[in-house]
Amino acid sequence: MTKRVTREECNCFALRQAARFVTQLYERHLSQAGVTAAQFTILSRLAGRPDATAAELSDDLVMDRTTLVRALKPLQRDALVVSAASEHDTRVLVYRLSASGLRRYEKAHALWQDAQAEFERYVKRDRAKALRAELFALTKAASA
Repeated sequence: MTKRVTREECNCFALRQAARFVTQLYERHLSQAGVTAAQFTILSRLAGRPDATAAELSDDLVMDRTTLVRALKPLQRDALVVSAASEHDTRVLVYRLSASGLRRYEKAHALWQDAQAEFERYVKRDRAKALRAELFALTKAASA
């Protein structure tokens, strides 16, 4: 007889359930700026380090390139993200925020701070920091 796996012992179930909860929390806030949580991470990355290639973005965000390109399309359509040929290699595109993209990011960033505060009311600031450290360590170890 096969042993039934309970949700309490399944790491994947616990992480996916938590991810859905956290994504819904952040998207509730970020939707007021007209961006999703995934789009916010792209805008945030480009606000901090413009002129990123698709390879750099996909590595930083731990997304495959196809998913990244799909996520970039609406941001480019809405003129929030623009692309240009790299100075170093004209065959490679680099991405950056447009002026309207920077304004949208700034609006979304304020809403993100509200989402962060709400999350920390559930988890408490020190536990949230420790949780982030553990999750980043997991993705770093998996990619090493």
